Amino acid sequence: MNLFGNAVPWRSIAKEALERTAIVTRFLCLLHVTNTYICTPTLVYGPSMLPTLNLTGDVLLAERVSHRLGKVRPGDVVLVRSPVDPRKSLTKRVVAMGGDKVTFVVDPRNSDRVRTITVPRGHVWIQGDNIYASRDSRQFGAVPYGLVEGKILCRVWPLDGFGLLHH
Repeated sequence: MNLFGNAVPWRSIAKEALERTAIVTRFLCLLHVTNTYICTPTLVYGPSMLPTLNLTGDVLLAERVSHRLGKVRPGDVVLVRSPVDPRKSLTKRVVAMGGDKVTFVVDPRNSDRVRTITVPRGHVWIQGDNIYASRDSRQFGAVPYGLVEGKILCRVWPLDGFGLLHH
């Protein structure tokens, strides 16, 4: 009984709680599917992609469809699972695809010695735009295409940099 002497409608309260729980569950499922298979925001900071991206951080939107359809090409900026630390994701530019030859400066800080290799099939060669401050394929080699998680679509933050990333 409540203050007015009426019976508390437990069934209607339980029904409403279940309905709201179902709505929240559907929303979370939609959010998970969107984040995993369609697009995801990602925070990127550090010097490796200067001048394309800001040192202090950018929020980028990565779409997760193109790489599944084989639509990643040299010049694209991609989100890649780190081959060195699988808990981390990297944002780098694709320089070459499997079967392509790539010539790169081995240690740009200390010499101008170059090396040319052929990227193995099923792999991509990724590099940061700032070759002086980037850990990339020059150190850990070509990355299996399966580690590509998405293609960067646009910058969403800071607002003055909002828009598509250009090659």
